[in-house]
This record gives sequence, structure tokens and C-alpha cells, in this order.
Amino acid sequence: MAVENGAAAGGAALFGEGELQDVSGVSLGESFVEVTCGCTSARYGDSVGRLRIYASGELEVIRCECTPGCDEEKLSLSAFEKHSGRGTAGKWQNTVWVIVKGEKVALSKTGLLKFYHKKLRSANVAGNLRGGRRACHRDEFIRCASCGKERRFRLRTKEECRLYHDAAAARHGWTCHDLSPAGRMSCDDEEERASRRPSRGCARAAACVGCERCVCFGCEICRFADCSCQTCVDFYHNSS
Repeated sequence: MAVENGAAAGGAALFGEGELQDVSGVSLGESFVEVTCGCTSARYGDSVGRLRIYASGELEVIRCECTPGCDEEKLSLSAFEKHSGRGTAGKWQNTVWVIVKGEKVALSKTGLLKFYHKKLRSANVAGNLRGGRRACHRDEFIRCASCGKERRFRLRTKEECRLYHDAAAARHGWTCHDLSPAGRMSCDDEEERASRRPSRGCARAAACVGCERCVCFGCEICRFADCSCQTCVDFYHNSS
């Protein structure tokens, strides 16, 4: 295994030696592993990027290298597939590849998705809350009342959901400054490119406008027992 940036203890523990031995472009971080990935379009050819695999099951193309001037980063696999010009968007497990022993191999045929699959299994078991719905949350946007820029809120953890929940409650008075103690953003930061906004983190499709996989009507991740808003009060009253 050719490790580019040294074997950090956290990243080295995610996969066994044999699982990464023949994979190209491996780089280990504190709690993630990066590998070289790509997607092939009949029209545009190969688009290459850097895939980051987290122990949490999150997958992210942190940097696209399809052309020297490409500045796309932090893409979901669906968004990367679409960006590459692949016509079968939505089937990234089979169309996004890594290089194993010098050959392109679909992600679905490697062991690199084991944490992703484990996350889906856990969500299906532990996240089935009311009516059999799985607790999933797509990214949301709120416009800053000071600078007028739209800011993305990722809703993957309870902490992230609380930040969005409090910001949404103060929607007409929320500013980037409200997140400055957390070091998240300021009014000086550039607004996200319009071309990236349709990608909202749905597991089904990058540009999903709402489906059974990314719409949650209340769960223990996005509702809070210490919040006095009517939405949270009703949730915990009805679930008790």
C-alpha cells in the first residue's frame, strides 16, 4: 500500500492492511481514509478526484481534479457523478471507481463502502421512528439578515441539527455572526456557488427536492428535549 501522507493512527485503524494494499493514492488522516477515485463519461472521458471515507460512513469527494482549473470540492458521490457528465446519475456505487492493481474497479466491488453500508443498516434499524420512516435530513439554507448571503446547514449530527433549529427559529433575524463562536462562518465568507446549491445531501439523488430518504418529520436527532418551541414540545409529548 502506497500511503501518501503517512499512516495516522485513526485512519490506519479503519481498514485492515489487506483491504488497502492494492488501492492507489491512499492517504490516512485522523479519522478518515482518502483514495484516488474517478468516474468515466462517454462524452468527457475520465474525471478524477480524491474520495474521503469517514468512520461515520460519510463519503465525500473533497477535491475534483477533472481539469486543472476545476474548483469543485466537497461533493457527494451523486454530485461528483453528475459533475463528471455521467448519464446514469444516481448509480454512483457502480459508476464511481477506484484504482486497484492498476485497474478501475467500481466502489461496489471493493470493501471501501463497509462503513457506508453499516451506517445505512444502523439507520434502518435504529432510525425507524414513527410510521417506519428512516430519520434522514437533507441540507437546508437560511439567508443572513446582515449580508444577505444564503448559508448551507448540514444536518448529519444532533449538534448540526440544533444549529439549524435555532437559526430557523430566528429566521428573519439570523446572521452569520450567530455562528462565529463556533468558527463556522462570517459575513466576509463567499456565498456558495449557485451551481452547488441544488445538491442537498439526499442519498437518492444530488438534486432531490424532497423524498422519503431526506424528509424527516421529527426524530431524536432533530428535536430537542430542552427546547421550549411548540414543535419540540409536541414531539416529546407525543412520543412519551
